Amino acid sequence: MLICGLIVIATVPANAAGCTFEPQGEGRVAAVIDARSFRLDDGREVRLAGIVPATSDKTKAAAAALSSIVTGRDVTLRGDDDAPDRYGRQSAFVFLPGSETSVQGELLRRGEALVSTEMADKDCAAELAAAEAEARRAKRGTWADPAAVKNAESPGDILAGIGRFTVVEGKVLSVRQAGATTYLNFGRNWTRDFAVTISRRMMPAFEAAGLLPKSFENRRIRVRGYVEARGGPRIDVLRVGQIEVLGGN
Repeated sequence: MLICGLIVIATVPANAAGCTFEPQGEGRVAAVIDARSFRLDDGREVRLAGIVPATSDKTKAAAAALSSIVTGRDVTLRGDDDAPDRYGRQSAFVFLPGSETSVQGELLRRGEALVSTEMADKDCAAELAAAEAEARRAKRGTWADPAAVKNAESPGDILAGIGRFTVVEGKVLSVRQAGATTYLNFGRNWTRDFAVTISRRMMPAFEAAGLLPKSFENRRIRVRGYVEARGGPRIDVLRVGQIEVLGGN
């Protein structure tokens, strides 16, 4: 069993709520715009919630995978809110007729997407994480490439993906606090090595999950998020579920 922040990743029970939010409209898909958005025949643009494309250099393949699933199909949109984003797109979970599996879940199982950091609903996050884990174990899609998960001990490889959504694994060597920020350090040199940053405002969420940052010391973790360069490469944790505690030390 794999503990993922607020989530326990295991087989999602049949009666779990998952990503079946309230219906927010229907339509027929006229065209796929990119790896996680499409246009309905009434002109509305829909962005797939909860996922990001697997890698920036495979977005064409991911867009083709999305197109093969939804183009010309009737879809139901589900979500907490149907308000468009600043680009006029409706963010939603998308379902084909008669299917209880979201399009997002199917893309994750194919290894054509990664679970994003935006999902707050723990049942839905668990469902998505389980689908991603299935693809990772089977080495499907992006997971067929050993470099899909970056090694925390190779900061240069991580920095090569600056500004990109990245998954990193490694052992936390130390946990230190500086001002309002807690650092999970994966190396000894803060100007060069990889680190995860957790702001003070995130501490109540970690405490509610029973995960004090100090507990990550000497543990192997998997972290996901957008890579920044602040000295060495950094990923800022905005949700507890960005961090997964892996088995072993």
